[in-house]
Amino acid sequence: MGSSVKTLSSRSEAAPATDRAARLALLALSLASFGIGTTEFVIMGLLPEVAADLRVSIPRAGLLVSGYALSVAFGSPFLAIATARLDRRRALLALIGIFILGNLLCALATGYALLMLARVVTALCHGAFFGLGAVVAATLVAPGRRAQAIAMMFAGLTLANVLGVPFGTALGEAFGWRASFLAVAVIGLAAALALHVWLPRNLPGARMRLIREARALGSRQVILAMLISAVSSASLFSVFTYIAPILETVTRISPHAVTLMLLLFGAGLTLGNFLGGRLGDRRLMPSVIGILLALIPVLALFTVTSRALVPAAATIFVWGTLVFALVPPLQMRVVSEALRAPNLASTLNQGAFNLGNAAGAWIGGLGLTIGMRYGTLPWIAAALETAALALSILSHRLDVRTRTTV
Repeated sequence: MGSSVKTLSSRSEAAPATDRAARLALLALSLASFGIGTTEFVIMGLLPEVAADLRVSIPRAGLLVSGYALSVAFGSPFLAIATARLDRRRALLALIGIFILGNLLCALATGYALLMLARVVTALCHGAFFGLGAVVAATLVAPGRRAQAIAMMFAGLTLANVLGVPFGTALGEAFGWRASFLAVAVIGLAAALALHVWLPRNLPGARMRLIREARALGSRQVILAMLISAVSSASLFSVFTYIAPILETVTRISPHAVTLMLLLFGAGLTLGNFLGGRLGDRRLMPSVIGILLALIPVLALFTVTSRALVPAAATIFVWGTLVFALVPPLQMRVVSEALRAPNLASTLNQGAFNLGNAAGAWIGGLGLTIGMRYGTLPWIAAALETAALALSILSHRLDVRTRTTV
């Protein structure tokens, strides 16, 4: 593993950008990820308004969330392939252009089918942008800071949960749900301008060679990294999808207090993102294993702490910190192991995250259907993280075995 990280950049790549240029480029990528994260999650807070305006049931409106996640999982790789002939800078600008167009279509949608189509179009750029953006972020800095650079880009996604979603929800409730998507389109325009001005024009890296990249995806370590991403994401969403009813029926707090708890969770995500970036640059897979070892008992403890406000708040903050501390190292793991397929592999890893989102929500719902109580759902999440831990240990042992035989 150590050698693969060092050889992430090919010999043809340019030297990392200067510190100031790298910071500005990462800021542009982070602004774009803020917009993408906001548009993905803001609709959850606007479902009643969307359902009433389009005259559909709330469960049917909820499919707009599932449709987005599935479009990321299965559509983004095709968009990554479609933009493969472009250099990385032009590809990112094209993807943010699709993002702006998709949000404008959402704001202008006059019916449910058109809104679903617009959500699918918007989601297509999600995985491809994060996948390619992570590769670009890693090439902007020195080898020892690559996971931190990826974390900087993903900071926009965590801030979207802390700032973007609450603001977008409030805006939609005050001026109609379409106003939220118009606001996100404006964020997209600002991000496009920042990317145009601050992204280096000589971004290193060759264009995607599809056959070569497809073969590289067969690596055991790449497959294991994506499985860990998917299972960990499923663990998160098996509980987070139902966090509002857990807090209202088990913790017995008001809907307003639920919003404050979600802000606390978002603060944990932000802290965990930067923590994961630093740990990933030091010792990548041992850090992933250590985070999972800490996360499993926290989830188990939530079955008890969820019964009272203060313990629940503390647990939710720690949970958010640990769960997002996994994201930069896992994304870096895929990028570093798929040296011959960084673009496609990084995009597919984003698909794995989103496939885990959909699977986790379904697994949690299945648990409720067979009679589990809301307060016991964290046991499902703990079991899934235990599976992710087993996969991580296997991956690390393969690393050790490879180093000892070389």
